This record gives sequence, C-alpha cells and structure tokens, in this order.
Amino acid sequence: MIPFNKPYLTGKETHYIYDAVNSGKISGNGKYTQKCQTFFESNYGFKKCLLTTSCTDALEMAAILINIKEGDEVIVPSFTFVSTAIAFVRQGAKIVFADSYSDNPNFDTDKIEALITDKTKAIVPVHYAGVACDMDMIMELSAKYNLFVIEDAAQAIDSFYIGKNGVKRALGSIGHLAAFSFHETKNIISGEGGMLTINDDRFISRAEIIWEKGTNRAEFFRGEVNKYGWVDTGSSFLPSEIIAAFLWAQIENIEQIQNKRKELWNRYFENLNQEPPSNFALPTVPDYATNNGHMFYITTKSIEDRNRLIEKLKLNGFYAVFHYISLHSSPYYIEKHDGRILEKSDNFTDCLLRLPMFYELENSNIDAICKIILENA
Repeated sequence: MIPFNKPYLTGKETHYIYDAVNSGKISGNGKYTQKCQTFFESNYGFKKCLLTTSCTDALEMAAILINIKEGDEVIVPSFTFVSTAIAFVRQGAKIVFADSYSDNPNFDTDKIEALITDKTKAIVPVHYAGVACDMDMIMELSAKYNLFVIEDAAQAIDSFYIGKNGVKRALGSIGHLAAFSFHETKNIISGEGGMLTINDDRFISRAEIIWEKGTNRAEFFRGEVNKYGWVDTGSSFLPSEIIAAFLWAQIENIEQIQNKRKELWNRYFENLNQEPPSNFALPTVPDYATNNGHMFYITTKSIEDRNRLIEKLKLNGFYAVFHYISLHSSPYYIEKHDGRILEKSDNFTDCLLRLPMFYELENSNIDAICKIILENA
C-alpha cells in the first residue's frame, strides 16, 4: 500500500541528535534551537522566531499574547483543524466561523467584514495547503477595526504572498503573529513541533517569557538580569534540543525538499488537467499566492463520488484521505455556532480528497493514481 504520507529523513537527523545529547544541553534553547530560529529569521523576514512543541502551542501563545479573554470574539475559518479555534476557546473567546471560497478552502475575505463586531479581537487566516489568504484585505480590516491578525501557517512553510504593490512576503511574516507546524505530515518535520513568529515589536519580550513558563529565564542566561523568577503567565512551550536537532537536519535540506514536492504537485496537476474538464475540480492558486507543494487535493461532485474514489484507490494500493469536518458542525461547537449555513465549508467537508504526497513518492505512482481517478471520477 502506498501511504498518504511518509516522513522523509535526510540522513543527518540522528547525527545532530547525538551531537545535541553529547553536548550535555538537551532541555531546549541551546545550539540547535538557536540555529533553527536564526535561519527562519534571516531567510523569511520574521522579526522573532520561537520554536514550540507544536503549532497548537504556538497558537496558544498567540492567544495569551493578545490577551484573549471571556467575551472576546475571534474570526476563524470553519474548514480548518481544531487547533485554529481551540487555542482561543481555552482563553474564553467566542469563535465566529467564516465560510470558504467556492473554489478554494481558504476563508472568503469578502465576507469577513460583515462578521466583525465591537467584540471582535482578532482574525485568524489559515493558509490552507500553503496557499495564501488575501492578506492585503485582511490587514486593511485589521487597521480599520484595530484587530490583531494571527496567521495559521501550519501548512505554509516556504510559501509567499504577493501584495498589491508587487512585494513578495513570506507567509507568517505579515500578521502580528503566526504559527507554523513541523508535524510529520508537513514539508519539513521534527515529528511533533512548531514555531511562533512575532512580527510586532510589542510582543517580542513577553513572548519569550510566556515561552519559558512565565519566567524571565532567557534574559537571565543572556546576562540581562542577575536572577530570574516568575513574572507572567505562560507554560512549557519550549521544545527540547533533540527536537530542534532533528529539525535542523531538515532545514539544511529545505530547498531540495521543496523542489521535489513542487515537482510532484506539478505532475499531479498536469496529469489531471484534462480537456474537457473531468468530473472533479483541481486546486486553485490565486495570482497573489505561491505554491509550496504541501498537498495535492481534488474536489469531487459529491460525497458519494469521493467515497467511491477512496475505495477504488485503496483497492489498487493507494491510500487517499479526507479532512476536515467543518468546525461549526462539530459535536463540541454545533450548539455554540450562531446558526449560519456555511455551504462552501460543508462542501469541502464532503468532497475534498487529499492524494498521497511525500518526498519519496515516485512519478509512476502519481501516474497510476491519476489514471484511476480519470477512469473512475
């Protein structure tokens, strides 16, 4: 069976883990943590990066940093993973769900302004499949209504937004804060792991304190204070050096990994982009976005068509998957939702199908998958 995902190892992961362990500094914020953070700051224009134990943790840090409290409202897409919402729910926020575009799982930015009230505190755009949301429009709304923008860039490493002014900016560098994932299903990985990026100077100092259990421990080790103590809220968001060492081996090969994933994505697209169009829709990449090859998906006409394709692919040795169930219809949140019908999100819930995508996937596998789809869709 060809799996949906297979973690790619560069060969240096265990070497760097051994080096980290042998150094005697394995609890975190050591050599490899700092190498990873410096790389992202230097190469993608993030003001400050802090590795975390997960993207969920990075989002929870963001919710603490902007002082989310009971009664605040936060706008998030319904078609996203639960972490996007739960980080703010834990702080007492009311989640206001936004619907997707008809041809793109990202939330429809033309519909966001109507959701803003005097209780709205933040907008959380999710760059689904590594494809940018319309960040110019989102940042304009942020300025107009004095809202924070937290980019959920879990799937968006090494992907970019091209603004109205023609300037190309890395996703995660535009909002006030952003969260990335290095889960084993992502482009570069550390098993579990994430990163908070801080692009607003107001949050840099406090973020480091929250990261270290509410202490000013990092300042102490830099010699900026003569003792450290508990000065704020926080938690144990800092990952070990073992996780950072694994990630560093991936970072060293990010260009190679990205080039291969984009080649695979393009092969899928070229094979499935038939004339006349087939009985499914291909992913769209707006002119203002780039593609980082994170995933390849198709959208079928119905849930029955999708289920039939999943079974046909499985019978031929290929494992394809679907996600997500729209959060507004989830058992946890359905009674808290305001009752709006989010038709586009529900359509992606029923009809989006993710195809196998990983570094070691062979062109012959893609050709076989596409043949099955074209014959059975």
